[in-house]
Amino acid sequence: MTDAFIRTGPLMDAASYPLWAQRLIQECSASKRRVVEHELYQRMRDGRLGSATMRQYLIGGWPVVEQFSVYMAHNLTKTRYARHPGEDMARRWLMRNIRVELNHADYWVHWCEAHGVSLDDLQVQDVPAELQALSDWCWHTCTADSLVVAMAATNYAIEGAVGEWSAVVCATGAYAEGFPEEGRKRAMKWLKMHAQYDDAHPWEALEIICTLAGNSPGKALQVELKRAICKSYDYMYLFLERCMQLEQAESRQGVRLRSALGQG
Repeated sequence: MTDAFIRTGPLMDAASYPLWAQRLIQECSASKRRVVEHELYQRMRDGRLGSATMRQYLIGGWPVVEQFSVYMAHNLTKTRYARHPGEDMARRWLMRNIRVELNHADYWVHWCEAHGVSLDDLQVQDVPAELQALSDWCWHTCTADSLVVAMAATNYAIEGAVGEWSAVVCATGAYAEGFPEEGRKRAMKWLKMHAQYDDAHPWEALEIICTLAGNSPGKALQVELKRAICKSYDYMYLFLERCMQLEQAESRQGVRLRSALGQG
């Protein structure tokens, strides 16, 4: 297996991966930045996000959080023991992390409860279609695409972006201080679990992707990987933009109300 990739450098250093993977990271960076640096997360960080927008965000995000372990289970079924080193890595990694994702669904429910969003609200899913697109895409790629592409779209792209925007929200104490002290830790646990600059999960996924693809994958696979990763970022961006439409409408309504009351 002369084309096999075996990492020798640090896990969380792009230089430890093949040149094609380094180019992939660079080529997808603009799409990722649109998500991580989005105004919605800055407003959330500063405690300035409207309650209706926050509610819509939490309800719309639930299917991805609740189903993420299922996406991973679909990818697990694509592996066979000892068929390929990358499949063996993926098999062990997916089995270990599926249970972790189950716990994350509990933490999301706790976050929602702190904002007055019930489990019934989450399950009804009364949200615009743009907020359903990300979960539909994740389901599609993990059921229809190859193991390497589906893991790139979910475990690498989505988990990586989530870790970075969560760190943005937790960068100051402003958002956390909006919760009563007695329930603050429980409300913030999902965010705190993801807001780690040293989170290894996306890098572990990248190592599996490179091990599956090898040092010199064909151009078609490289294009497919880039398309899948950027599509995940694009659906995340679409989600955020739709939420901001509600935020802007909520802000205009507030201005009109203050004007009617003679407050400015």
